[in-house]
Amino acid sequence: MITYLQQLIINSPNGLITYADYISAALYHPELGYYMREKPKIGRQGDFITTSNISDVYGRLLAKWFFHICNQLKLPPVFCEIGAGTGRFANAFLQEWHDSVQGPIQYMIVESSPYHQKLQRELLSPHFSFVQVESLEEIEPFSGMIFSNELFDALPVHVIEKMNGELVEVMVGITDEGELYEQTVSLTNHEILSFLAESQLGISEKQRLEIPLAMDKMLKDMSNVLNEGIMVTADYGYSNEEWNHPLHKKGSLRGYHQHNMMENVLKFPGEMDITTHIHFDYLVQKGRLYQLEQLTKLRQDEFLIKTGILKELENHYDPNPFSEVSKKNRAIRSLIMPSGMSSFFHIIIQHKGLQLREKDVFPE
Repeated sequence: MITYLQQLIINSPNGLITYADYISAALYHPELGYYMREKPKIGRQGDFITTSNISDVYGRLLAKWFFHICNQLKLPPVFCEIGAGTGRFANAFLQEWHDSVQGPIQYMIVESSPYHQKLQRELLSPHFSFVQVESLEEIEPFSGMIFSNELFDALPVHVIEKMNGELVEVMVGITDEGELYEQTVSLTNHEILSFLAESQLGISEKQRLEIPLAMDKMLKDMSNVLNEGIMVTADYGYSNEEWNHPLHKKGSLRGYHQHNMMENVLKFPGEMDITTHIHFDYLVQKGRLYQLEQLTKLRQDEFLIKTGILKELENHYDPNPFSEVSKKNRAIRSLIMPSGMSSFFHIIIQHKGLQLREKDVFPE
């Protein structure tokens, strides 16, 4: 990866590349990128953990909720998951659909990683029917639901900073010895300036901020394939007000390597996950531009309670802590505890082509 980055940077103007170009290469290079390489990324043997990795409860609950929505809104049972990772969420979802609904469903997975595509096929193919594509552009427009879990936080971002009252872009260079370093240049990227103007996001002296220009195209592509239906985004991020909190002055760009957080994302290129908190207000604002109207924004634990996770708790006590009932109950509690993983995530629900209120999508 260093050899590739060295050539990329040397051949770039001024011998520098944007952080967006660096992240794109480090994560998505067809052969050397972190997400493309054949190695575990999720779970104990990987670098990070996701909600669906904790328990099958998450996928099973979403299947029941989707069935409720299809009935309530008269939507066809077409479900599109973007970035399905190991396929564990899809497996739990489809298993619950088979067990409790026992009706037809069209399940589509958009996955750019060949490694993850292989894991998904190994897990799902023996039992379930599904469609697997590399990009949204391969999907014919449909009515139904689009779901993503920690998708937007993995998109490449530019990095800017305010120094001596002026905005600069933080670029990436490389020494002759192959050491990556940061260098600031005057901010001239008109797309970044437009983002700041559109989002009305202020930036204070010495504040660093990630600019998610790739979010625009992703939202546009999502809207293009959704004729009518619901879009559900599960991710961590900040509102404009939260971005301006002193605690977030250094930005949110981080790496995760063997479950350790790395503040310097220029280390281990291609060998660790790189992530940022997303701009919630911009996601809603840009979504509206593409006919994706916000229905609600909830903390993940609040969302799970609204979708009926408490009904999944087994009431009887099982003295065996290793029983399936005990494991399931522990998983549910971990998903709704105020100090648990869900408190860091939010669920953004948007809709297109529907007249909705929040109460229309949740069971009584």
